[in-house]
Amino acid sequence: MTTELTSLFVFVILLLLLILAQVATAFFQVGLTPLVGNRENLILSGMPSRLERALNNSVIALALITPAVLAIQLLQASTPLSASLMLMFVVARLAHAICYGLGIAWFRTAAWLVGFGCTLLLYLKLLGAM
Repeated sequence: MTTELTSLFVFVILLLLLILAQVATAFFQVGLTPLVGNRENLILSGMPSRLERALNNSVIALALITPAVLAIQLLQASTPLSASLMLMFVVARLAHAICYGLGIAWFRTAAWLVGFGCTLLLYLKLLGAM
């Protein structure tokens, strides 16, 4: 298994942990009954709300990075550059989720840009532009 695919699995595990963190903080904010209901009128604020947005953003990042990683795996196109980009992506996405949850705006944005840049560079590498 390539470093890129291993990194993708690590990112998915981080997403699972992010889901647990979001649910746990929501539980402490509103209790169990609203969480097991239909949530139509549930309004979260603070950290639970920020973690929910971080999770949604991370799912989009997963949808964007997965095809690149699968293409690298299928084409046997792993290189030290692609492995480094994927590792940097995972670290950036972890930093993004932490900063988002804690409300650290500028670092959150910087981490998002790094993760997005790594995704873009992986696609450029696959297209032979790098």
